[in-house]
Amino acid sequence: MQPEIDLFGLPVKTFGLMFALGFIACWAVIRRRLVEIGKPADWAFEIIFASFVGGLVGSRVAWVLENWSQVSPGLPGSLFSGSGLVWYGGVIGGTLVVLGWARWRDWLCPSTFDIAAVPLALGNAIGRIGCQLAGDGDYGKAWDGPWAMGYPNGTVPTAPGVTVHPTPIYETLAMGLIAWVLWRLRDRVRPGCLFALWLVLAGLERFLVEFLRTNDVVALGLTTPQLQSAAMIVAGAVVLAVVRHRHGSVFLRPAPRAAAA
Repeated sequence: MQPEIDLFGLPVKTFGLMFALGFIACWAVIRRRLVEIGKPADWAFEIIFASFVGGLVGSRVAWVLENWSQVSPGLPGSLFSGSGLVWYGGVIGGTLVVLGWARWRDWLCPSTFDIAAVPLALGNAIGRIGCQLAGDGDYGKAWDGPWAMGYPNGTVPTAPGVTVHPTPIYETLAMGLIAWVLWRLRDRVRPGCLFALWLVLAGLERFLVEFLRTNDVVALGLTTPQLQSAAMIVAGAVVLAVVRHRHGSVFLRPAPRAAAA
């Protein structure tokens, strides 16, 4: 755990560093995939920039709406203050701006969604490394198991002597594996299915890890992230079911081998 490091005499927040590295990694993956499918490699930067701007604005607007009673008296200042971001607002904002970009580029189709699947998983995996280094409160419930950890010096510290589930590590490993699986399947499934698989797998990962975290139950014995994850799983499953009903399988049939001379 290292919330801050010294980089050539400058203090650097490790969460912000992982945030930046995540965007760089996603750019590299998107660029590689664009080249593979015959699209301009320069689109990778445009996609990343659109997702960054949309995500930042969306996460900020969502935080303001969630805390309206507190921020409404000083709304202009609250909109542009340096704190308060909501992840699902970032997802919605980033998605809307990227879809707007795709429409502008005349490339609004299932493949547009598919190209985001691996970067979303990879970015999540790298981002959780930042959570682990910063000790920002994303860790789990108290636990004294063999790999339990304490975060006494984190930005949201645990109590002295208390150890917990290191859930950011769990999520980094799980999302890294999901990114690898999706990358391997990128040319083996029908258009739209890669993104649907991300919805199912990422939703399942977050749904399960929530049982080890400390978020409050809000309905049906589930936390807010679990309800959101359940919606992701259902949405992804519906897409896969529709594709399977139409084509008989979500997988592409291999091209027939050339007849022997």
